[in-house]
Amino acid sequence: MTGAKRFLPRRLALGAAALSLMAAAVFGQLAVAADANTTGLAVTDTEVTVGQLHSATGTMAISETGSIQAERLAIEQINASGGILGRQIKIIQEDGASDWPTFAEKAKKLLVNDKVATVFGCWTSASRKAVLPVFEKENGLLYYPTFYEGLEQSKNVIYTGQEATQQILAGLDWVAKEKGAKTFYLIGSDYIWPRTSMKIARKHIENVLGGKVVGEEYYPLGNTQFGSLINKVKLKKPDVVFAAVVGGSNVAFYKQMKAAGVTAAKQTLLTLSVTEDELLGIGGENMAGFYASMKYFQSLDNPNNKAFVEAFKAKYGKDAVIGDVTQAAYLGPWLWKAAVEKAGSFDVDKVVAASPGIELTTAPEGYVKVHDNHHLWSKTRIGEVQADGQFKVVYESGLIEPNPFPKGYQ
Repeated sequence: MTGAKRFLPRRLALGAAALSLMAAAVFGQLAVAADANTTGLAVTDTEVTVGQLHSATGTMAISETGSIQAERLAIEQINASGGILGRQIKIIQEDGASDWPTFAEKAKKLLVNDKVATVFGCWTSASRKAVLPVFEKENGLLYYPTFYEGLEQSKNVIYTGQEATQQILAGLDWVAKEKGAKTFYLIGSDYIWPRTSMKIARKHIENVLGGKVVGEEYYPLGNTQFGSLINKVKLKKPDVVFAAVVGGSNVAFYKQMKAAGVTAAKQTLLTLSVTEDELLGIGGENMAGFYASMKYFQSLDNPNNKAFVEAFKAKYGKDAVIGDVTQAAYLGPWLWKAAVEKAGSFDVDKVVAASPGIELTTAPEGYVKVHDNHHLWSKTRIGEVQADGQFKVVYESGLIEPNPFPKGYQ
């Protein structure tokens, strides 16, 4: 009896300690819930709302549909694994319709009316430039998935694609070395990304590679008539056609190139803008032997990518393809989840502060890390177009530190 009396207080003390720990844990969860719900954003105790803003219609839909699909797959996987801070992710999708003022209008709706916690969106630099003032004014957060010209850095954007040093300069260095290229013909669609990219390319060709630009042409988005351009290319006989034609125009451009006899057997071509998504419309047989400079190709042979491709095809069909921007779009929700959980809050300022240093070892491309400048450490890869619409990787760099403001290229 005496032993029992001695034991009872200790037992009660242990029980009280356990209750205190449980109370602390519950209080901690409530604190996180309370913190998340004081942001003014569309966050409840069970749900957080995000926005998707891509072109589901218009000339850019051929490129942006994959981004929509990849972001939805990532969000579905995150929800299946328990969500973020105990909340399921709800999506409000808006269509930028390949029209830049529409992108700005829809961005404002998502941030001001819907109060979304973040937005995954845009493809072209024109659409990004259109929404950027809205995100900065309303203090929203955009995950932007497309390779682009660089020369930009914003507190309100995480850039999950490549900037110029990781795609343009690295691609030109490769083709100059591997193909002995000295003369270049620059071709692009007529808006900010191709024009700025080619301005950077020209400086690199002339000032670093000691080469010569023998032609430079731009065509409106959606243009389908390239006969005159192709004749000029045949006349100039450049060592390399360096192309940044985007959206549906690619289908007409490459089909007309092949019809005119401009094939890889006679002409080296390096594109910055054709991925597996565009090849689906172009047809691999119309580009076979040409090259693309990207950081990701569906054919990458690593466990992360195999799992990603399998999940993507399971959701969207066995014939679905995955391009560079599609993969970069897939990274967005995962990087946001990691930053939110690191911050312990959905508050934009806290998420932004938590983002530098975030690493994804599960990225299909292999590994990425968020730099202080909000871009990702990534590799450059050169892929050779195959007739089946896939790419054979013929070159892979080491990890390249992002540098959106390279000296001498501004």
